[in-house]
Amino acid sequence: MKIKTTIAVFVLAALTCTFNATAQKMNEKTVMVGGAPMYPSKNIIENAVNSNDHKTLVAAVKAAGLVETLQSKGPFTVFAPTDKAFAKLPKGTIDHVLKPENKAILTQILTYHVLAGNYSAEKVWEAVKANNGKVTMTTVAGAPLTFWTKGKNLYATDVKGNNAKVTIANVNQSNGVIHVIDTVLMP
Repeated sequence: MKIKTTIAVFVLAALTCTFNATAQKMNEKTVMVGGAPMYPSKNIIENAVNSNDHKTLVAAVKAAGLVETLQSKGPFTVFAPTDKAFAKLPKGTIDHVLKPENKAILTQILTYHVLAGNYSAEKVWEAVKANNGKVTMTTVAGAPLTFWTKGKNLYATDVKGNNAKVTIANVNQSNGVIHVIDTVLMP
C-alpha cells in the first residue's frame, strides 16, 4: 500500500509539473512563424528549429557552429531570412557556403544578420525617424546595415544594396528578438 501511495504521489507531481508548464506556455503571447508558435520563454534556437520557413537558416547556423552562441544569454536581434529568401540567391550559393571549407564565409553572412542587443521593430523605427529617415547599425559581423521605412514597412539594406523587408516583426525570445525578413543580407 505504501508503494502505491508513493507512486501515486510521484505521478501526481509529474502531472502537476506538466500541467504547469503547459499552462505557462498557454499564457505566453506567441507569434506564429513557419506554422509554429514562437514562445518568448524559449531561446532563439529553441524556437527557430520549429519554424517550417527557416530550415535553411537553421542548417546554416548549425554548419557555422553558431548554435551555442544563439542559445546563450544574449540579448541578440536576429533578422531571420526565410527559406524563400535563401532560394532567391544565385543557384549553388547555399551549397557552396555550407561546405566545411567555407565556414568563415558562412559565419560572416550569418552574423551580418545579428545585432548585439534587443531591438524591437518600434526601437528601430524610432531610430529611423530620429535620423531623418535612415539609421545605420553595426552588426555582430562588424559591417553596417541601414534601416529605413516605406509606408508601414521596415526595411534593411546591406552594403551591396540588397533590400530586405521585415515580414514578421517582434518575435520575442528569452535571449532577444527575431524579425523575419524576405531577403538574405550580404556583407
